[in-house]
Amino acid sequence: MNPITTSYPVNEIFETIQGEGFYTGTPAIFLRLQGCPVGCPWCDTQHTWEQRAEDQVPVAQVVGKPSASPLWAALDAEAILATFQAQGFNAKHVVITGGEPAMFDLRELGETLEAAGYQLQIETSGTFALQVTAQTWVTVSPKLDMPGGYLVRPDCLQRADEIKHPVAMEKHIEALDKLLKSCPPNPAAIICLQPISQRPRATELAIKTCIERNWRLSVQLHKYLHIE
Repeated sequence: MNPITTSYPVNEIFETIQGEGFYTGTPAIFLRLQGCPVGCPWCDTQHTWEQRAEDQVPVAQVVGKPSASPLWAALDAEAILATFQAQGFNAKHVVITGGEPAMFDLRELGETLEAAGYQLQIETSGTFALQVTAQTWVTVSPKLDMPGGYLVRPDCLQRADEIKHPVAMEKHIEALDKLLKSCPPNPAAIICLQPISQRPRATELAIKTCIERNWRLSVQLHKYLHIE
């Protein structure tokens, strides 16, 4: 009997520079998965929220497609690795994003890519149980009081290598403080504040708070450079 393999709904595969958080500036392959019920109002990838059968296409149509397209392809771990190799990607850092990638069991994918020499990072809202390899770098961007009604899970914060929090106003920092007090995170986790939409007041607040608390600033470098 053949072993059961996991299929992943892939919205995008592209190579670029990681523009956020701890790995800012690192060459990276982005693997964007389709599907997210969290419903963040400011989300810039709302085209990934729904996984509709009529939007499923062959992998050739998701590699290099327009970013804001809801098209997706079903690929298993070996097919994803083969796509990386066929595209001639040089980066060895793979960012699994979405959508909400933690909706899926990523262990098989992680094991396959790590065996081929890749390092994995997952970007998650922290609202689903993590199914990742022990070596995967976990970036939790906690989404609080979003329309989907999902709660940030304590186990996600305890597993986090990095907590990257979007801020625009003081209340967003207060909400993060409340969350970290009620759900103590991994003591070694790096905390990054990320100004929402690069707004000047949000950026000023984030810089001030990072200096006061010895946190890090995440400025979405890719948006300043006008790259994907």
